[in-house]
Amino acid sequence: MPEVETKAGGAAVPGLKGVRWVVAVGSGKGGVGKSTVTVNLAVAAAALGLRVGMADVDVYGPSLPMMMGVSGAPVPADNELIAPLEVHGVKLMSMGLFIDDSSPVVWRGPMAMSATRQFLRGVDWGELDLLLVDLPPGTGDVVLTLAQEIPLDGALVVSTPQELALEDVDRAVAMLAKVGAPVLGLVRNMVGYRCPECGTFDPIFGDGDPGLAAER
Repeated sequence: MPEVETKAGGAAVPGLKGVRWVVAVGSGKGGVGKSTVTVNLAVAAAALGLRVGMADVDVYGPSLPMMMGVSGAPVPADNELIAPLEVHGVKLMSMGLFIDDSSPVVWRGPMAMSATRQFLRGVDWGELDLLLVDLPPGTGDVVLTLAQEIPLDGALVVSTPQELALEDVDRAVAMLAKVGAPVLGLVRNMVGYRCPECGTFDPIFGDGDPGLAAER
């Protein structure tokens, strides 16, 4: 993995003005519920009285606008930054606000990196206690750009119990360590199904533990 300059290793990276904590939510593998975890954390934190924002930097598969039930393109603010939309007490910026549901984002890496910068430093976030950054799957350019653009106060890793997903947990944790983002927790998602009729619990995806995988 290329070297990156972060607050933990290299030149200091200035934080986002007015934002107290920046926490990334990643998975290493797609389809494990990372965006669902991000949305629930954001809405729960807002309900507790925190000032919360969400930056959806999964530019190829943005899903937060649909999950939050919001649409419509953001407009420039008075300070020439983009004004995020606000729903359920959470400020939101996402590529999904600029395209329709059937439009694919066919971009090479540099364009995705540019969009990541714009969704972080080009947005009028105002005063926030917490900015949650919904990462794309994998360990590619977008994650490196994020680490270079702003200092991360921590990260959450989401996984399902399948062995294939657990292998990607190792990669995700190693990536976060590389960019100087401490792992705050591991979310074990989709652990099983409980029958509403008989109460039987079935671990349909296996019983692997992402916490143990991350310790390997």
